[in-house]
Order: sequence, then C-alpha cells, then structure tokens
Amino acid sequence: MTDEAYLFLLDDAATALGVSPAAVGELACMDTPAVQAWLAAQGSSASSPLLRLLPPEERGAVPEGAERLPVPLSEEELSRVRRQTAPAAHADVEEELLAYRDCADGRDGLIERALAAGVPPHRVVELAGVDPKTVTAAADR
Repeated sequence: MTDEAYLFLLDDAATALGVSPAAVGELACMDTPAVQAWLAAQGSSASSPLLRLLPPEERGAVPEGAERLPVPLSEEELSRVRRQTAPAAHADVEEELLAYRDCADGRDGLIERALAAGVPPHRVVELAGVDPKTVTAAADR
C-alpha cells in the first residue's frame, strides 16, 4: 500500500477538484467498512457527484472544513488516480510511459535468451534497438 489518498466531499459539484472515485474504476477501499460507515455518516454514497478523491501529494488542496477520510490505495490504484487528476497533456504522456514500461519490462531477460539461443550480439542490438553495452552486459551475466 502507498501513502493515503483522501476521499472528501465538496460543497458544490461544479468545483473541479480531485476526481470522482467512480471515474477511476474499481477501488478496493470503497468496499471497506470504514469507507461505507464514513459515507453513511455523511449521508452520502459512492456515486455522489460531491464525492472526490485526491492523491496523497495533493491533500493540501482539500478545502478547509471539507469532510475527509484518508484511504489506502494500491500502487496501481494510485497510478489511476494520478492519471485522472493530471492535466490532459500529462495524462497522455504518462500513458505513453506506461506503455513503454510494459513493452520494456523483461528486456534484459529477452536479450539473455536471444544470446543463449545463438543470436549474434550485433543482431540483438539491431533488432532490439538497444545500446551495444546493454547486450555486452547481458552476455557477461
């Protein structure tokens, strides 16, 4: 789990602050007794247009006097909250970075398997588009 994000209730649904939990997708914390009891105590529900969520680094933006509840999020959930609260230009680039990370994940293992299968190092460099030093390091392992 990460630092705690904050659920809070706005006074006015027209205020553009945070993100609606429903817009982020399924969040494990929303089904916990603590969140359910807090929502009930506020006379609210998970689908309320007044309910918002902010990542930990933005908790200072929660309006003074707003009803709030710290909630734990997994790394993946927090990543979704951050993408939803980021400006559109940031969100687009973050999506590209995530796609790159997913594609690059396991790169070193793939290079090692290629070398073990007999693919020449210069060909691995060509095909993978990696620095020759990366291939040399993989060959030395």
